[in-house]
Amino acid sequence: MFDFESILNTMAPELLLAAAGLVGVTVGAILGDRFNSISFKFGAVVLFAAAALAGNYWDGGRAFDGLVETTSFANFAKVVSFIAGGISLLMAEGFLKRHDTMRYEYPLLVIFASLGMGIILSSTNFMTLYLGVETLSLSSYVLAAFHRDSPRSAEAGLKYFVLGALASGILLYGISLVYGFSGSTSYEVVADADASLGFMFGMVLMITGLAFKVSAAPMHVWTPDVYEGSPSPVVTFFATAPKMASMVVFAIIMFTAFPQAMAVDNWQMIIGIIAALSMLIGSFGALPQTNLKRLLGYSSIANMGYALVAVAAGVQYGAGSLLIFMTAYVIASLGLFGGVLSMRREGGMVENTDELAGLIRRQPGLATALTVLLVSVSGFPLAFGFLGKLAVLEAGWNAGLMPLIIILVLSSVIAMYYYLRIVKIMWFDDQAADFEPVDGWVTTTIYVTALVSVLLLIFVSPFSELAATAAESLIS
Repeated sequence: MFDFESILNTMAPELLLAAAGLVGVTVGAILGDRFNSISFKFGAVVLFAAAALAGNYWDGGRAFDGLVETTSFANFAKVVSFIAGGISLLMAEGFLKRHDTMRYEYPLLVIFASLGMGIILSSTNFMTLYLGVETLSLSSYVLAAFHRDSPRSAEAGLKYFVLGALASGILLYGISLVYGFSGSTSYEVVADADASLGFMFGMVLMITGLAFKVSAAPMHVWTPDVYEGSPSPVVTFFATAPKMASMVVFAIIMFTAFPQAMAVDNWQMIIGIIAALSMLIGSFGALPQTNLKRLLGYSSIANMGYALVAVAAGVQYGAGSLLIFMTAYVIASLGLFGGVLSMRREGGMVENTDELAGLIRRQPGLATALTVLLVSVSGFPLAFGFLGKLAVLEAGWNAGLMPLIIILVLSSVIAMYYYLRIVKIMWFDDQAADFEPVDGWVTTTIYVTALVSVLLLIFVSPFSELAATAAESLIS
């Protein structure tokens, strides 16, 4: 018999998302286009409710004979991911309406993608993990190509699908090898297996597949093209909610399924190489970019490299640091992509960084908010992003990862150039034409995320304590 209490403690947000998704599909089939506008509010409310459920069942539980287990570490990521998904939905409605692509299927795809995120965060078995990965991935492929009349969107969706299928195959092959040499797909059993050569090879293939999901080098090649080609609201979602969930899952797998490999520093070295490549490729790749979405794509690669430094530091030093850094990144990314969505003139959206010229004289509030967000994501000590990067540096230092710390500092200095270049364009260049007004959810998000970035810098102690408490559930 099922223990419904344990199922509720473990999977309450996912049960809500699955039920809401099925209800939405049914209502959409009945009402058709009349459901289009309502569906976005419906999806946002569902995601916020899922975040509230994750917070309510903070300590989590274990269900389905150990196939899923939720800890406060995973629930922390769920809360941030679901809130980010809900905000991205609210920001999307006006954009899709202007481009005549507002369909009720869009928020339902975001709901099902979020369901996949919840499943992977709660998984304690590689089969459950793969189920969640595919639920997230299949929804994401459709979202990337959602603007079906746009050649750029179709190209982005095709690239994402082909490379994503390759990464999923690599991940599944790695799982099959780990199963073959350990005799189980359970994290707990795999953790006690001997780290033989075949086992390690399977682990490396799994790391490669997971690296694609977080857009870390060398599986990063899809990121700039998909960011540039996909509709801006879709990229807003991709850059926030799935990134938070996937990176935390990456850490959970390495910390819980492969601790025996860590004893001989095998995966620490592999993760360190991926982190170094990501930081350098992301930072240098962003330097020549003038398209803001493409620049943020390369910035995402670099930031995933910073996050992987926390993973390489191990569960004791890196777990709490990872939560702080990824939360800071998600907050800044929501606001910055809100800035992209606000760049609208007669004839459509614009994405070039030069279009921001003289923004401080046209819209001083927007320019100031975007400056705060750029300062935050760069790690400059005036916003919350600085504390996120400082936490990662401290984790790397405590773990003795000096080469990675040096590369992180070098990469951050390089990144400072292209972030400050945008600030210089907004504050000191000759004024460009005015932007047309966009819906209030976009501008509200920009201002709120900038304010939150400053407030969390000032009142960081409660948040840091919450992250440390969540990390302890993984350590124990």
